[in-house]
Amino acid sequence: QVQLVESGGGLVQAGGSLRLSCAASGGTLKHYTMGWFRQAPGKERAFVGYFSWSGDRTYYTVPEKGRLPISRDNAKNKVYLQMSSLKPKEQADYYCAGGVRARGTRWVASFWGRGSQVAVCS
Repeated sequence: QVQLVESGGGLVQAGGSLRLSCAASGGTLKHYTMGWFRQAPGKERAFVGYFSWSGDRTYYTVPEKGRLPISRDNAKNKVYLQMSSLKPKEQADYYCAGGVRARGTRWVASFWGRGSQVAVCS
């Protein structure tokens, strides 16, 4: 069973940047499409984007595309979410997930990290 641990969250001013990391143990990530989700207070968990297992495709929900790039380092067994120009409405718990795929109109995952909190102050 692959376990994921996120790190890098914290408090940042609006317009600032953070890079979240997701480290895996108990297995290798190279066979999985890895992604990120976020859950704002009082809202449902929302899909941010993914980086395919084959390494040749990324996908993001608008308007995150280009501003929240996802990258992965299979040699280090890690996935990253680089966040820039952060807005207060993006304050949320951010979750790393593996085995990300679409199921109808929803995005699902096979395994999850526990989340990393990102707070954005104006």
